[in-house]
Amino acid sequence: MTLGAVREPRTRQVRTSAYLSLVKALGRGWLRDRSQVFFTILLPLLFMVLLASVFGSSSDSASRVLAVGEVPVLDGADSGDFTVTEVSDLDEALAMLREGDADAAVSQEGGTVLIYPSPTSSTSGSIAAGRLSALVDDVNVEVLSAAAPGEEVLAAEVEEADGGAVRPIQYLAPGILAWGIAISGVFGAAGTIVDWKRDKLLRRLRLTPASVSTFLGAKVSVNLLVAVGQTVVFLAVAALGFGLELSAWSWFAVPLVLLGTLAFLAIGVVIGGIAQTSPGAAGLSNLVTMPMAFVSGAFWPLALSPAWVQAISYLSPMRYLNEALQSVVVYGEPPSTVLPQIGFLAAFAAIVALVSWKTFKFDEL
Repeated sequence: MTLGAVREPRTRQVRTSAYLSLVKALGRGWLRDRSQVFFTILLPLLFMVLLASVFGSSSDSASRVLAVGEVPVLDGADSGDFTVTEVSDLDEALAMLREGDADAAVSQEGGTVLIYPSPTSSTSGSIAAGRLSALVDDVNVEVLSAAAPGEEVLAAEVEEADGGAVRPIQYLAPGILAWGIAISGVFGAAGTIVDWKRDKLLRRLRLTPASVSTFLGAKVSVNLLVAVGQTVVFLAVAALGFGLELSAWSWFAVPLVLLGTLAFLAIGVVIGGIAQTSPGAAGLSNLVTMPMAFVSGAFWPLALSPAWVQAISYLSPMRYLNEALQSVVVYGEPPSTVLPQIGFLAAFAAIVALVSWKTFKFDEL
């Protein structure tokens, strides 16, 4: 056995030991940094709790419904679910909806029940439309079970295509989780690089047994572990606190989050290379993550956003992470259905990582 063959396993062991030691040290440092814990875990979690509480509270109260003319289906409505106000014509009802004076309007033409959700309050309008559709289903069940001759089965039609019975937690949990992953990746990478610049850290590493690549690998590993922790905490709070029903494919959220973290880390590296100070890195990170959240459906269903917002969202990696998480966690779709989202996130991460590598100036560190 040659001397080189003996040295190679020892060198590998030294690198592995250095890598694990760095992961432990960086992990402890992350846990001790209260600001990182707050902005990475607690702030997005606080947003989800507050928004789910505010939007979800409307589902506990009776929906304000405008009955346009004679609407027999409302005769069997539960007063705890609906507060019914009669109006003379549809134009008056639509005007009241635009003013926010009701959650939905309903009219009945023979066997067709037309439902008009509120255009000004998408959440309460969706809840009201869902309740009205359920009421029509209940009436149909009674008709079919009674087998009464001459009674026709009703058909419910929602006139606003983007309505529907969407529970707030169904889009808030995946959306704000995606936003939290973005905050963790972008802020974490950008702020860390600015600190490295200030402390000349990579230059000092050249004087130690640990290589720069080992240190960078340990840093990325810590960010990925933090992302897994975020995912577990978010889904646990959403399920236990707000009744989100997790699907059998919810475990696939972990690889999706890991891939999304790599994409947002790449963005953070670019920002860290541009920024010269910590406040500058924080400002640029906010400039990227906040607008991205608003155009990616993090805070409300993207289908209810204006057309120009939906068009811009196709450029945002947060949209694809949000859609993929919602598909596998909320709707129980298998991973094969989110392959387009996975492909976009992987391509985005690779392209931005390449750009950051080509433009990053290690000599400044």
